[in-house]
Amino acid sequence: MRPGERVATDGVVVEGGSALDLSLLTGESVPVEVGPGDAVAGATVNVGGALVVRATAVGADTRLARITALVVDAQAGKARAQRLADAAAGVFVPCVLAVAAAVLGFWLGAGAAPQAAVTAAVAVLVVACPCALGLATPTALLAATGRGAELGVLVRGPEVLESLRRVDTVVMDKTGTLTTGRMELAAVATADGVTEEEALRLAGAVEHRSEHPIGRAVAAAARDRCGALPAVGGFTAATGLGVSGTVEGRAVRVVRPDDPALPPVLAPALAEAVTAAGNAGRTAAVVELDGRPAAVLTVGDTLRSGSWRALHRLRALGLETVLLTGDGPGAARAVAAALGIERVHAAASPERKAAVVAELRAAGRTVAVVGDGVNDAVALASADLGVALASGSDAAIGAAGLTLVRDDIEAVVDAVRLARRTLATIRANLLWAFGYNVVLIPLAAVGLLNPMLASVAMSLSSLLVVGNSLRLRTWQPGRGGSARQPGRGGSARRPGAGR
Repeated sequence: MRPGERVATDGVVVEGGSALDLSLLTGESVPVEVGPGDAVAGATVNVGGALVVRATAVGADTRLARITALVVDAQAGKARAQRLADAAAGVFVPCVLAVAAAVLGFWLGAGAAPQAAVTAAVAVLVVACPCALGLATPTALLAATGRGAELGVLVRGPEVLESLRRVDTVVMDKTGTLTTGRMELAAVATADGVTEEEALRLAGAVEHRSEHPIGRAVAAAARDRCGALPAVGGFTAATGLGVSGTVEGRAVRVVRPDDPALPPVLAPALAEAVTAAGNAGRTAAVVELDGRPAAVLTVGDTLRSGSWRALHRLRALGLETVLLTGDGPGAARAVAAALGIERVHAAASPERKAAVVAELRAAGRTVAVVGDGVNDAVALASADLGVALASGSDAAIGAAGLTLVRDDIEAVVDAVRLARRTLATIRANLLWAFGYNVVLIPLAAVGLLNPMLASVAMSLSSLLVVGNSLRLRTWQPGRGGSARQPGRGGSARRPGAGR
């Protein structure tokens, strides 16, 4: 397995060392270091060195295949949404036919002229034609589906909107959903006599040669803050430990905090930064200059833009939010604290995610799951409604009923509000359709409405229902709420992971 390739199938490392990106399969945000004897899973990405892997499972026996089978089973077990309007029309039509026959019989029995009796019966049939009733639901759903697409929310079918408006619990994935899924420099702590710019510039120069995700994050931040980076000589990389080299005549090392060559006790500021990074679920790297620990770089998965606003708006709509992630407890707690989420399930496997969703549904909750990875696919298919990000895996998109096209998690809020507005429109349509019939059928039955006027009234009723539904095409999502995010939020990384 060369750097950048996907692991072909489940197996065990025979030779070499590298870091594997497991975020797609397990939800872990930090690449995991592997070496000889370590198990690897198919579909994960090799982001470090070269590996020789001995296959231990292929085909249907792999972990990815088992997840796929669970998704298929979950989708097959879903019940179809029932349409209120269709059910009502199925009862309404026979009743109208019976009323028309009764009107005809009544007038004939009362001695009225056959022409007058037939005219009254026909008027009843015309005025009660269930066009408005039949159009009330599908026209609103069709207009809402089109408007959702314009807002970056692709709806697989009209029944999805019916499910969405009943949702009371939103279960959110972390990596790639609430966070960007990319490692970025979050903080720099320095020892006395060392500036942040100096430490970052020298460390970035060494990490510029590295292919490790942590190294790329440090180098990118150094270029952004310090400009062009100096040249490095004598570059070496120790798999799973760090990198070293000579920059501007100074010996520079960027290593893990547990590197055996580091002093057993770091300076108070540096030790505090390492501890804080671990508590926040981030990754710390120590910068050593000329044999002396000079700085600690904290690297983490940053929150996606709009995540805090999206969660705030969901709670304002009365929805409960739950964080369900395959990442470690430290990273999960950091993100939950930044976003104000109280219920957290961390280190959850795909099977465990589906079980959590099943527990919520068994407790009477209507659950929507928002995710993007293969590890989320089973939960997406098991929920009342699955919501996938378009940037996610094909498995997640295939298991979801709703896909967010625009790169903005707030689209979930827009989808919920659109579904509720659609429900209100459908209710107004049905109220008009039934009220119209309740008023005009008796008038037609007693002969006060001839078939010509009945047809005009019926046409106007249908036009009113369609026009009311088309108002959804101009619906605006409105951002709602003026609360601001407290601070910059947090990044999430598993303590001690990486190099």
